[in-house]
Parts: sequence; C-alpha cells; structure tokens
Amino acid sequence: MNQLKLFLPCAAGVEDFLAQEVHGLTGLAGDDLMASRGGVFVRGSWRDAMKLNLHCRLAQRVLVELAHAPYRSENDLYAIASGVAWEIWFTPRQTFKIETTAQHSPLQSLNFATLRIKDAIADRFRAKAGGVRPSIETQWPDCRVFAHLTTDSCTLYIDTSGEPLFKRGWRQDKGDAPLKETLAAAMLAASGWWNPETGAVSDQPLYDPCCGSGTIAIEAAQIAARIPAGALRRFGFEKLLPFQPHVWEALQNDAMPAPAAAAAPVIYGSDVAHRMVDFAERNAERAGVAAHIEFRGGDALQRMPPAAGGVIVLNPPYGERIEVAGVAGTARFGARESAQTEAGSGEEGNAFFPQLASHWKKNYAGWTAWVLTPDLQLPKRMRLKESRRVPMWNGPIECRLFRFDMVAGSARTKQP
Repeated sequence: MNQLKLFLPCAAGVEDFLAQEVHGLTGLAGDDLMASRGGVFVRGSWRDAMKLNLHCRLAQRVLVELAHAPYRSENDLYAIASGVAWEIWFTPRQTFKIETTAQHSPLQSLNFATLRIKDAIADRFRAKAGGVRPSIETQWPDCRVFAHLTTDSCTLYIDTSGEPLFKRGWRQDKGDAPLKETLAAAMLAASGWWNPETGAVSDQPLYDPCCGSGTIAIEAAQIAARIPAGALRRFGFEKLLPFQPHVWEALQNDAMPAPAAAAAPVIYGSDVAHRMVDFAERNAERAGVAAHIEFRGGDALQRMPPAAGGVIVLNPPYGERIEVAGVAGTARFGARESAQTEAGSGEEGNAFFPQLASHWKKNYAGWTAWVLTPDLQLPKRMRLKESRRVPMWNGPIECRLFRFDMVAGSARTKQP
C-alpha cells in the first residue's frame, strides 16, 4: 500500500487546478503527479489516498487503479478481473457494485461487459474463500468497482471515496439543480480568489448576488476557515480492508483548524428568494461557517455593494427561469444555481443581463465579476467586453467562466 496508482477524476477544464491542489496537499510532483484529460494521475501511498479524500475540493473521487490491460472481448474482461487480488480489498461477506464507462468501446453491451467483470470477481472469491462470494448491492454497497473501457484497453479501479466528493455533508436544504461544490471550488480557483496549491485566499471581499442555497459562499468560507472539504462526511475507504482507524484519526486531528475568534464577514451572498436565503443560512450553520458569511435577501438588480470593492463570483439563472433572478421577471422560484442549455433565451434573458451589467457599471466600479455560463454570447448580451474566459464544464454542459472588470460609466471594461 506504499505505492499506489491513483486517479482523481474531475470536471473537464479543472485538471490543472486539481494538479496544483494535489501538489499542495501531498508534495508530489514530476512523474508522480500528471494531469490528463478528465483528471489527475498520482503515484502515492494509502495515506495519501485518505488525505486527498479528506481535503480535496476539486476531485470527484479518489480511485485506486488495480489493472490496466488490452482487451478485445468480454472474455478478456473476465480474465483481467480474475487476475486482481480483490481479497486484499474487501471480504466475501461484504457487498459490491460495478460501474462501467466506455469511450469508443467495440463491445455491443456494457451491461454484459459489467456482468462478466462481476462474474470474475465472484468466481475468484469462491475459489479463495471456500465457495463464499460477495453480493451485489446497487444502492449502498460496501465497495465500489469502476471499469473504464477505451477502444482497446480496460482499466479497473477500486473506489476509496464512497459517495462523490462534492457531497460535503452539510447540504440538506437546496433549490432545484444546485451547483456542485466541486465546481464552485473550481470557480474560486479560476478567479484567483483561492490558490489551490498553497491554500491561500484573497483579502478581497467575495460576493455572490444569486447565491441560491449558498454553495459558492459556503465553499469559499470553508476554504478561508481551513475546514477540510470532507470534515462532515464518511468515506468508502473506511469499509476496505487496508483501513487503519488510528491512521485516519491522526489525519483528521491534524486537519482540524485551531479555534479562531469570529471576525466580520468578508463573504457575502444574496438572493431574491428569501426561502433560498434561509436555506443558505441553515447550510452555512451546518458547514461551520455561519459566522463568516453574511446572507441577505434582495434583487440582484437592486442590491448595492456589500463592501468598497471585491470579487463577484456567480452562476446566474438562465433560460426559461431567468425571472428568478430579479425584477426582470416575476421572481417566483428563487435563483437557480445550475447552468442551462438555453441560456438567456426569451425577453426575460434579454432584459435581465443588460440590466445587471448596467447596475454593476453604475454601482460596482472597482469590482471584478466572474460569471459561469454555457452562453458564449453572454458578454454581448451584457454589452461588456470580457477580460478573460476560462473553459469549464458543468457536467455534460460546456461553459465559460467570464471575467468582467467593472469601470463606472463605461459600456466596456478595460483589459487587465
């Protein structure tokens, strides 16, 4: 367990930020840390795997690679899985689940491919454990196995995370389609407000005027308070055979921040729907950062700056529900936190974004705004010139994180 091949999947566009975060957490570099499309490869220890689960804000999971080999048929998959020493990871009395993904695989059925891998695992346990084999459990398995098929190669992983890492453990109140915490952290990294390698945060105030259930603000506050991303949750590795409770307890003790006196909040959030503000406040309380955030109700088109200058980071509402953002519509539902494919369509979208830009130019001079959107025409809609655009994916949706530098009275912003 001292030398494992780990893979940390992440949203497309986040790979370099994740590599910086992993380097800061583990000190690994060079051949031991390589960013690739869709994630980061790491050569590390079992302790590194546990530490990354606890702290990592940008990865979706921490997977241990157990096999990588060429294949041509389902029988090859059976042979590859049969050669893995599953018995050193879990027992035949435990349950497991297999998830298979494919990229240009020649196989006709992923379900049949998954079945052959399952058969191989079960047969190996029968041979090793006197006929006893583990059972499949699709909802809450003790162990998760991931299989990834390309055109000609199969990679098998065992998962150490359990639930995806964006599930921090504090979100109980949420609106429709909330922004994932991992993507919120990626926005903070791309904006420069948070340095994922050093852990340092900007001394500039942070404000989300369409905060919904508080994802961006809470993620930022936990980072500033140095609260580990996984401080409130359990992990899959706790059910695996290599798990040593005393090592894990030591990692947790080392990670907890020293108590600090409450300071005036430098992180702000507001939403036109007071119900969402209530959700955000309750979530912040559970996350341990209520003292670090000031949430208020208010229309994004009317809220005045909460501080003299700072950074705006938001994932605004789009499409048919643009009315939720403020007086440009009926404001019935509460701000949505997820990017939609029909960005800014209709009269409401055409009205809201120019009004928001005008409000910012008039009242937010000196602020920098970072806006995540799938709408590549958003700068044109807002009649602003972006000073930077960062490609970033929200699930299957290709987005851009646009930077706007606000200058009073100007229809366009200055280049940095």
